[in-house]
Amino acid sequence: MKRPFGLIALLTVCSTICSMICSNAFAADVEHIVSAETKAMKLPFADAVRVGDMLFLSGQLGVNPATFKLVKGGIGAETHQIFANIKKVLAASGAGLDDVVKCTVMMADIAEWPAFNDIYVTYFPGDKPARSAFGANGLALGGRVEVECWAALRDRR
Repeated sequence: MKRPFGLIALLTVCSTICSMICSNAFAADVEHIVSAETKAMKLPFADAVRVGDMLFLSGQLGVNPATFKLVKGGIGAETHQIFANIKKVLAASGAGLDDVVKCTVMMADIAEWPAFNDIYVTYFPGDKPARSAFGANGLALGGRVEVECWAALRDRR
């Protein structure tokens, strides 16, 4: 049976990243970044993890970070809140949206893709990060969209 090239490439990249993260070379160069809000709510994740010069952000929903409740207004309002949340996590490491190199977008209804894209491009007016997207059978807290990003810190430590 033929395997799709995309799946093989994805597995190769994931395997390489896991090997790098688990190697002793990176073991001393890992930092877990957890905001005061995340700590206070005892959420089961870090806001981001820095490994060397790469910053891996947890998926962001369109939630108010102080309450962890979804903002009202559907896909548009949630998307704007997601980018406010992403910018806050990036800023904690001295980074910004111009440092983002990869985004993964998960959507509760892929039919809302055009509405999401209309807003997404306003946050990346120049060069766009690499991006993957897929429809999901439900997202945490009933969100319409979730975005995960990777950023290259480029000598910001």
